[in-house]
Amino acid sequence: MRIFLLIMLVLGAPVHADFLVPVRTIRAKEIITADDIALKAADVPGAFADPESVIGQEARAVLYPGRPIRPGDIGPPALISRNDAVTLVYTRGGLHILAEGRALGRGAAGEVIRAMNSASRAMITGRIRPDGSIEVR
Repeated sequence: MRIFLLIMLVLGAPVHADFLVPVRTIRAKEIITADDIALKAADVPGAFADPESVIGQEARAVLYPGRPIRPGDIGPPALISRNDAVTLVYTRGGLHILAEGRALGRGAAGEVIRAMNSASRAMITGRIRPDGSIEVR
């Protein structure tokens, strides 16, 4: 027993870090609040440990109580939902065109989604801008 304790002192005991877990079931598309999460002590690689990086984010999948929250489970809140009326923006040099469209997907700022031009019915792909419009490529 003394040898084991001596080895543990020399090598060091396993270190546990805190990680975040939901305290209730959080459904996909729900925004995470401070009341929804708690810290748990254990070493879970890839799990969030900082509450500030999780609070205000949107669940991308169902989060179950006691399970670690990982980067793929959450993301920024969606600005555009499927079938939302959106403004399509095309800019090239001095040319600036605005058109009305309909979102064919759901996403947050910076994500690429498909949309339909309301006038021509053409399908386009574009990046969601922070103001909620879609920048056409």
